[in-house]
Amino acid sequence: MDKKGLLSIGQMAELNHTTIATLRLYDKEGLLIPTYTDPETGYRYYDIRKNARLDLIAYMKELGMSLGEIRSVLKSGDLTRIESILVERDEQIYREIRDLKMQHNAVKRAIHAIERYRKSPDKGTISLEFIERRYICGIPCGKNFYQGDIQDFEDCLTELRTSLIAKQIPEIHTYSVGTSIRGEDFAAGRFLADQIFIFADYTLYKERQDVQIVDSGMYACIYADNYDDELLYAGRLLDYCREHHYHISGNYFCEILSEFKIFDEDQRGMFLRLQVPIDFVRV
Repeated sequence: MDKKGLLSIGQMAELNHTTIATLRLYDKEGLLIPTYTDPETGYRYYDIRKNARLDLIAYMKELGMSLGEIRSVLKSGDLTRIESILVERDEQIYREIRDLKMQHNAVKRAIHAIERYRKSPDKGTISLEFIERRYICGIPCGKNFYQGDIQDFEDCLTELRTSLIAKQIPEIHTYSVGTSIRGEDFAAGRFLADQIFIFADYTLYKERQDVQIVDSGMYACIYADNYDDELLYAGRLLDYCREHHYHISGNYFCEILSEFKIFDEDQRGMFLRLQVPIDFVRV
Protein backbone atom coordinates (compact mmCIF):
# COMPACT_ATOMS: atom_id res chain seq x y z
CA MET A 1 0.00 0.00 0.00
CA ASP A 2 1.17 3.51 -0.78
CA LYS A 3 1.72 5.24 2.54
CA LYS A 4 1.99 8.66 0.93
CA GLY A 5 -0.24 11.16 2.71
CA LEU A 6 -0.63 8.95 5.78
CA LEU A 7 0.60 9.92 9.22
CA SER A 8 2.85 7.69 11.25
CA ILE A 9 1.62 6.85 14.73
CA GLY A 10 4.12 9.30 16.18
CA GLN A 11 2.91 12.09 13.91
CA MET A 12 -0.72 11.26 14.71
CA ALA A 13 0.00 11.37 18.42
CA GLU A 14 1.89 14.68 18.21
CA LEU A 15 -0.76 16.29 16.03
CA ASN A 16 -3.51 15.39 18.51
CA HIS A 17 -1.55 16.07 21.72
CA THR A 18 -1.80 12.47 22.85
CA THR A 19 0.65 9.58 23.21
CA ILE A 20 1.68 6.65 21.07
CA ALA A 21 0.68 4.33 23.92
CA THR A 22 -2.85 5.80 23.88
CA LEU A 23 -3.24 5.24 20.16
CA ARG A 24 -2.02 1.67 20.53
CA LEU A 25 -4.59 1.15 23.30
CA TYR A 26 -7.39 2.57 21.15
CA ASP A 27 -6.40 0.19 18.36
CA LYS A 28 -6.38 -2.75 20.76
CA GLU A 29 -9.81 -1.75 22.14
CA GLY A 30 -11.25 -1.33 18.66
CA LEU A 31 -11.92 2.37 19.11
CA LEU A 32 -9.56 3.80 16.48
CA ILE A 33 -8.25 1.37 13.87
CA PRO A 34 -5.23 2.58 11.86
CA THR A 35 -5.79 3.18 8.16
CA TYR A 36 -2.90 0.84 7.42
CA THR A 37 -0.66 -1.44 9.43
CA ASP A 38 2.56 -2.57 7.80
CA PRO A 39 2.49 -6.39 7.92
CA GLU A 40 6.28 -6.62 8.06
CA THR A 41 7.08 -3.97 10.66
CA GLY A 42 3.76 -3.66 12.47
CA TYR A 43 3.97 0.12 12.13
CA ARG A 44 0.62 1.90 12.20
CA TYR A 45 -0.37 4.69 9.81
CA TYR A 46 -3.37 7.00 9.95
CA ASP A 47 -5.36 9.09 7.51
CA ILE A 48 -5.75 12.64 8.85
CA ARG A 49 -9.51 12.22 8.62
CA LYS A 50 -9.20 9.86 11.61
CA ASN A 51 -8.80 13.01 13.71
CA ALA A 52 -12.58 13.41 13.79
CA ARG A 53 -12.96 9.97 15.39
CA LEU A 54 -10.16 10.70 17.84
CA ASP A 55 -11.81 14.01 18.78
CA LEU A 56 -15.09 12.21 19.45
CA ILE A 57 -13.35 9.67 21.68
CA ALA A 58 -11.64 12.48 23.60
CA TYR A 59 -14.95 14.30 24.01
CA MET A 60 -16.69 11.20 25.35
CA LYS A 61 -13.85 10.65 27.81
CA GLU A 62 -14.22 14.23 29.03
CA LEU A 63 -17.88 13.46 29.67
CA GLY A 64 -16.74 10.69 31.98
CA MET A 65 -17.50 7.72 29.75
CA SER A 66 -15.33 4.62 30.05
CA LEU A 67 -13.55 3.08 27.06
CA GLY A 68 -15.99 0.19 27.19
CA GLU A 69 -18.96 2.57 27.04
CA ILE A 70 -17.36 4.49 24.18
CA ARG A 71 -16.75 1.28 22.24
CA SER A 72 -20.37 0.24 22.79
CA VAL A 73 -21.67 3.58 21.54
CA LEU A 74 -19.42 3.69 18.48
CA LYS A 75 -20.38 0.16 17.49
CA SER A 76 -24.10 0.76 17.93
CA GLY A 77 -24.22 4.17 16.25
CA ASP A 78 -27.23 4.81 18.48
CA LEU A 79 -27.63 8.37 19.78
CA THR A 80 -30.07 7.25 22.47
CA ARG A 81 -27.34 4.98 23.84
CA ILE A 82 -25.14 8.04 24.36
CA GLU A 83 -28.01 9.84 26.08
CA SER A 84 -28.67 6.88 28.38
CA ILE A 85 -25.01 6.64 29.42
CA LEU A 86 -24.81 10.39 30.03
CA VAL A 87 -27.95 10.36 32.17
CA GLU A 88 -26.39 7.63 34.33
CA ARG A 89 -23.14 9.61 34.47
CA ASP A 90 -25.05 12.74 35.47
CA GLU A 91 -26.65 10.91 38.39
CA GLN A 92 -23.29 9.51 39.44
CA ILE A 93 -21.70 12.97 39.37
CA TYR A 94 -24.57 14.34 41.46
CA ARG A 95 -23.99 11.66 44.09
CA GLU A 96 -20.26 12.37 44.10
CA ILE A 97 -20.86 16.11 44.50
CA ARG A 98 -23.32 15.44 47.32
CA ASP A 99 -20.86 13.16 49.11
CA LEU A 100 -18.03 15.66 48.69
CA LYS A 101 -20.28 18.44 50.01
CA MET A 102 -21.07 16.34 53.08
CA GLN A 103 -17.38 15.60 53.57
CA HIS A 104 -16.51 19.27 53.17
CA ASN A 105 -19.14 20.24 55.75
CA ALA A 106 -17.80 17.59 58.14
CA VAL A 107 -14.26 18.96 57.76
CA LYS A 108 -15.51 22.47 58.49
CA ARG A 109 -17.36 21.21 61.57
CA ALA A 110 -14.19 19.47 62.78
CA ILE A 111 -12.15 22.66 62.32
CA HIS A 112 -14.82 24.65 64.14
CA ALA A 113 -14.89 22.11 66.98
CA ILE A 114 -11.11 22.35 67.43
CA GLU A 115 -11.30 26.15 67.46
CA ARG A 116 -14.05 26.03 70.10
CA TYR A 117 -12.00 23.57 72.12
CA ARG A 118 -8.96 25.85 72.08
CA LYS A 119 -10.98 28.96 72.94
CA SER A 120 -13.51 27.49 75.35
CA PRO A 121 -13.55 28.44 79.06
CA ASP A 122 -12.25 26.11 81.73
CA LYS A 123 -14.37 23.11 82.56
CA GLY A 124 -17.15 23.93 84.98
CA THR A 125 -17.48 27.49 83.70
CA ILE A 126 -21.07 28.47 82.95
CA SER A 127 -21.86 30.79 80.06
CA LEU A 128 -24.83 32.08 78.09
CA GLU A 129 -24.43 31.53 74.36
CA PHE A 130 -26.48 32.11 71.26
CA ILE A 131 -26.40 28.91 69.19
CA GLU A 132 -27.45 28.84 65.56
CA ARG A 133 -30.07 26.49 64.13
CA ARG A 134 -28.92 22.88 63.95
CA TYR A 135 -30.14 19.61 62.45
CA ILE A 136 -30.13 16.25 64.19
CA CYS A 137 -30.87 12.67 63.14
CA GLY A 138 -31.04 9.94 65.73
CA ILE A 139 -32.86 7.20 67.60
CA PRO A 140 -34.38 6.79 71.08
CA CYS A 141 -31.87 5.72 73.69
CA GLY A 142 -32.27 2.02 74.40
CA LYS A 143 -30.69 2.43 77.83
CA ASN A 144 -30.67 5.18 80.42
CA PHE A 145 -26.90 5.49 80.71
CA TYR A 146 -27.30 8.14 83.42
CA GLN A 147 -28.24 5.31 85.75
CA GLY A 148 -25.61 2.97 84.32
CA ASP A 149 -22.08 3.50 83.07
CA ILE A 150 -20.16 4.29 79.90
CA GLN A 151 -20.80 0.78 78.55
CA ASP A 152 -24.49 1.66 78.36
CA PHE A 153 -23.58 4.78 76.39
CA GLU A 154 -21.36 2.74 74.07
CA ASP A 155 -24.25 0.33 73.46
CA CYS A 156 -26.52 3.24 72.51
CA LEU A 157 -23.83 4.65 70.23
CA THR A 158 -23.45 1.29 68.50
CA GLU A 159 -27.22 1.17 67.94
CA LEU A 160 -27.11 4.67 66.47
CA ARG A 161 -24.33 3.82 64.05
CA THR A 162 -26.10 0.62 63.00
CA SER A 163 -29.22 2.68 62.31
CA LEU A 164 -27.29 5.24 60.27
CA ILE A 165 -25.65 2.52 58.18
CA ALA A 166 -29.08 1.04 57.48
CA LYS A 167 -30.23 4.49 56.35
CA GLN A 168 -27.12 4.81 54.13
CA ILE A 169 -25.99 7.96 55.92
CA PRO A 170 -22.22 8.52 55.44
CA GLU A 171 -20.12 7.32 58.37
CA ILE A 172 -18.32 10.65 58.66
CA HIS A 173 -21.44 12.05 60.37
CA THR A 174 -21.07 9.58 63.24
CA TYR A 175 -18.20 11.59 64.70
CA SER A 176 -20.48 14.52 65.60
CA VAL A 177 -22.68 13.01 68.29
CA GLY A 178 -25.02 14.28 70.97
CA THR A 179 -27.56 13.03 73.47
CA SER A 180 -30.65 14.66 74.93
CA ILE A 181 -32.97 14.78 77.93
CA ARG A 182 -36.50 16.04 77.52
CA GLY A 183 -36.83 19.61 78.75
CA GLU A 184 -39.51 18.85 81.35
CA ASP A 185 -37.42 15.98 82.76
CA PHE A 186 -34.30 18.11 83.00
CA ALA A 187 -36.19 20.99 84.64
CA ALA A 188 -37.50 18.54 87.25
CA GLY A 189 -34.04 17.08 87.86
CA ARG A 190 -34.88 13.76 86.22
CA PHE A 191 -31.87 12.56 84.23
CA LEU A 192 -33.51 10.23 81.75
CA ALA A 193 -31.72 9.72 78.44
CA ASP A 194 -34.11 10.49 75.59
CA GLN A 195 -32.28 10.43 72.22
CA ILE A 196 -28.82 9.80 70.85
CA PHE A 197 -28.17 11.47 67.51
CA ILE A 198 -25.75 12.99 65.07
CA PHE A 199 -25.54 16.66 64.23
CA ALA A 200 -26.31 16.66 60.52
CA ASP A 201 -25.82 19.37 57.93
CA TYR A 202 -28.33 21.26 55.81
CA THR A 203 -27.64 19.06 52.79
CA LEU A 204 -28.72 15.95 54.70
CA TYR A 205 -31.74 17.80 56.08
CA LYS A 206 -32.94 18.69 52.57
CA GLU A 207 -32.62 15.09 51.41
CA ARG A 208 -34.22 13.24 54.30
CA GLN A 209 -37.52 13.31 56.17
CA ASP A 210 -36.09 11.98 59.46
CA VAL A 211 -33.79 14.94 60.21
CA GLN A 212 -35.15 17.24 62.91
CA ILE A 213 -34.57 20.97 63.34
CA VAL A 214 -33.19 22.35 66.60
CA ASP A 215 -34.09 26.02 66.60
CA SER A 216 -31.54 28.70 67.29
CA GLY A 217 -31.68 30.49 70.62
CA MET A 218 -29.99 31.40 73.86
CA TYR A 219 -28.51 28.50 75.76
CA ALA A 220 -27.11 28.15 79.23
CA CYS A 221 -23.92 26.12 78.75
CA ILE A 222 -21.29 24.43 80.85
CA TYR A 223 -18.21 22.57 79.62
CA ALA A 224 -16.76 19.26 80.76
CA ASP A 225 -13.82 17.16 79.63
CA ASN A 226 -14.79 13.78 81.05
CA TYR A 227 -17.79 11.56 80.40
CA ASP A 228 -18.09 10.74 84.11
CA ASP A 229 -18.48 14.46 84.95
CA GLU A 230 -21.63 15.04 82.91
CA LEU A 231 -24.11 14.39 85.72
CA LEU A 232 -22.19 16.62 88.13
CA TYR A 233 -21.95 19.54 85.71
CA ALA A 234 -25.49 19.07 84.36
CA GLY A 235 -26.70 19.40 87.96
CA ARG A 236 -24.73 22.62 88.33
CA LEU A 237 -26.24 23.91 85.09
CA LEU A 238 -29.75 23.18 86.36
CA ASP A 239 -29.01 24.91 89.69
CA TYR A 240 -27.72 27.95 87.81
CA CYS A 241 -30.92 28.18 85.75
CA ARG A 242 -33.05 27.90 88.87
CA GLU A 243 -31.05 30.52 90.75
CA HIS A 244 -31.41 33.01 87.90
CA HIS A 245 -35.07 32.13 87.30
CA TYR A 246 -34.44 31.12 83.70
CA HIS A 247 -37.27 29.28 82.01
CA ILE A 248 -36.07 26.08 80.35
CA SER A 249 -37.65 26.21 76.90
CA GLY A 250 -36.52 22.97 75.28
CA ASN A 251 -34.50 19.80 75.52
CA TYR A 252 -31.15 19.53 77.27
CA PHE A 253 -28.27 18.45 75.02
CA CYS A 254 -24.91 16.91 75.74
CA GLU A 255 -22.83 17.72 72.67
CA ILE A 256 -19.54 15.92 72.11
CA LEU A 257 -17.50 18.71 70.61
CA SER A 258 -14.43 16.56 70.09
CA GLU A 259 -12.42 13.62 71.32
CA PHE A 260 -8.79 14.57 71.84
CA LYS A 261 -7.22 11.77 73.88
CA ILE A 262 -6.37 10.07 70.63
CA PHE A 263 -3.41 8.10 72.00
CA ASP A 264 -5.39 6.41 74.77
CA GLU A 265 -7.09 3.42 73.18
CA ASP A 266 -8.87 2.34 76.36
CA GLN A 267 -11.26 5.26 76.83
CA ARG A 268 -12.90 8.18 75.10
CA GLY A 269 -11.40 11.60 75.78
CA MET A 270 -14.56 13.63 75.39
CA PHE A 271 -14.82 17.40 75.43
CA LEU A 272 -18.47 18.16 76.14
CA ARG A 273 -20.70 21.20 75.90
CA LEU A 274 -23.75 20.68 78.11
CA GLN A 275 -26.52 23.04 77.14
CA VAL A 276 -30.15 23.87 77.65
CA PRO A 277 -32.26 26.51 75.84
CA ILE A 278 -33.63 29.24 78.08
CA ASP A 279 -36.07 32.13 78.03
CA PHE A 280 -35.49 35.21 80.12
CA VAL A 281 -38.30 36.34 82.40
CA ARG A 282 -38.60 40.05 81.67
CA VAL A 283 -40.05 42.33 84.30
